[in-house]
Amino acid sequence: MSYLIVVPLLPLLAALFVWVTGPRLRDRGARLGVLPVVAAFAGAVVTLVLVSSQGPISVRLYEPGAAANLALPIGFYFDRLSAVMMTLIALVGTIIYLYSTGYMYQDRGYHRYLGLIAFTTFVLLCMVSSANLMMLFVFWQILSWLLFLLAHNHTHTATLEGAYKTFTLLRVGDAAFLAGIVLAHALYGTIEFQELFVRAAATPVILSPLPGLEISGATAVTLLIFVGAMSKSAQFPIHIWLPSSLYAPTPVHALLHAGIINAGGFLLNRLAPLYGLSSTTLHVVFVVGMLTAVLGASMMLVQNDIKKTLGFSTIGQMGYMIMECGLGAFALAVFHLIAHGLFKATVFLNCGNVIHQVRQEPASPHARHAVEEHELPRLTWATGFLTTLLLPLVILLVTHGVLRIPLLESQGTVIFLFFIWITSSQAILTLTRLRAVASWKVSVAMLLTLLFVVFTYLFAAEAFTHFLYPDPREVAFYFQAAALPGRLFDGLVIGTTLLTVLGWVYL
Repeated sequence: MSYLIVVPLLPLLAALFVWVTGPRLRDRGARLGVLPVVAAFAGAVVTLVLVSSQGPISVRLYEPGAAANLALPIGFYFDRLSAVMMTLIALVGTIIYLYSTGYMYQDRGYHRYLGLIAFTTFVLLCMVSSANLMMLFVFWQILSWLLFLLAHNHTHTATLEGAYKTFTLLRVGDAAFLAGIVLAHALYGTIEFQELFVRAAATPVILSPLPGLEISGATAVTLLIFVGAMSKSAQFPIHIWLPSSLYAPTPVHALLHAGIINAGGFLLNRLAPLYGLSSTTLHVVFVVGMLTAVLGASMMLVQNDIKKTLGFSTIGQMGYMIMECGLGAFALAVFHLIAHGLFKATVFLNCGNVIHQVRQEPASPHARHAVEEHELPRLTWATGFLTTLLLPLVILLVTHGVLRIPLLESQGTVIFLFFIWITSSQAILTLTRLRAVASWKVSVAMLLTLLFVVFTYLFAAEAFTHFLYPDPREVAFYFQAAALPGRLFDGLVIGTTLLTVLGWVYL
């Protein structure tokens, strides 16, 4: 099983090969460089099969007891979470590398760019398979530097400014993350994941940072680490770096929005047993995620630039992901980031083609294809109003009664209702812009879209939860820790309902 450590290292081999032989072999060398990345994907699939059947696999190049003597204790821990993330990252990395060989072939920094794509894939694979907090943080930090380098065209003023803003804001999260690691080691004496979880649960610690103020050690550590997750996953108010970084080549954004920005959700899942010890932190996570989801979904609808539209869409989806973690639905958050990652990578890779075609238009496409604005048809409005409010609630109640999925007991209702209400309203508002389409066609599209999203999200997420966290007691523990006070829970559901109603009334 120790040979599994080769899997994360294969993209590093690809990066070195392209950087060394690229200028000599040119296009041939770039295309040969994809072979180790493809091999990494195959190895990730094998790893997923092994850990699914045989359990977690740990490969350490050090003695855990003597880890404090090492500047960087290097080891790998492969479980279902890391194997799923490795498979996603290697798959997306392979597709983006292959796409980039054609998309960027005329660029002067062609081989440097391809090497950075492969190196970033290596860093991501090592990060999700790290055996301890310090190794994870080192690769987390390298990722922050790579985001600056991946901006690529640093001679362009706006690109350089966006890269500096990204680099600066990520420093805030990285500093808080490092402070959380230092505090965790000071309180519990270890940075090994499993040992840290056991000690934190066995020996609760109370801190008093200010006179009269007491906070548990788990809460302090998880809040600091959460700031790091907020920065990487573009959570409010540290989200402003993402729209500013959109001048990079579109394949970079495919990798960013499908892999790098998911780091926050992965980090919370990796430390889920620690977060389960602090209801306070989980409530903070929920609030931050909810605010980010509303902000991203709202801002997306008012953009007139394709990249910014997709960028704010990603911010909104990352808000959902973090919000799900805040409600204890850690497996659901991983399912969400996988679905969003595959979708957003595809959209961004096609985004470059759309931009290129628009630039070839002899006249402004907006002037040429302008459509006269009409009043929103009543049939379209009524369909959108009723389906976004009533249909999700009916489906949830039927699912709860027939399939015995314990949504109500675990407060999972707010997850699904919030996601379905906001997302379906967002999709339907977008569909209403198709003024040239007959109203009944728009209405049918609304219903089919909503049914597809709800049922796919509900049933696939339930199955994925059983796969990622097979022990139902662990899942129940997370939901119990994240349970909201009854009045707050009811207020959120009522508030979301009123928000949706007011949106349709305004429209």
